[in-house]
Amino acid sequence: MRCPFCKHSETQVIDSRVSDEGESIRRRRKCIHCSNRFTTYENVVLRMPQVVKSNGPREEFKEEKLRTGFLRALHRRPVSANLLDESISRVKNRLLASGEREIDSRKIGELVMKELHRLDKVAYIRFASVYRDFQDADDFQDAIKEVQEIPDVSIRDNE
Repeated sequence: MRCPFCKHSETQVIDSRVSDEGESIRRRRKCIHCSNRFTTYENVVLRMPQVVKSNGPREEFKEEKLRTGFLRALHRRPVSANLLDESISRVKNRLLASGEREIDSRKIGELVMKELHRLDKVAYIRFASVYRDFQDADDFQDAIKEVQEIPDVSIRDNE
């Protein structure tokens, strides 16, 4: 850590304390060269990966877009706001846990589909119809068969 006063590169940590309810560490430092004291804070910085769109461009991850996708699929469905927020958090956590700097938008769509399958089967089929670009009734029938074949792991029962 450089001294903000003389720009010398060697400093000594005098005291360290947890602050902000454990979210950061406050350190009192002393410059070895000029003896001035100063405070630094250490925080965790998590960055969501860049989203690589299907046609090539990259953009920042936007939680609002994720939430909008969920809300459109869940329109007039009996799913609480808490369950929606938990699902969005799970998707975001999986993206962060991937450790990737970039992630394909298709991967995000797959994560959303898994969450919707857990939340509400009708919402799942709504989302799948747009995401998978259903062309006819056979596509819907295939999705319905898929929903019926996969074991029900609904989380609404655990409310």
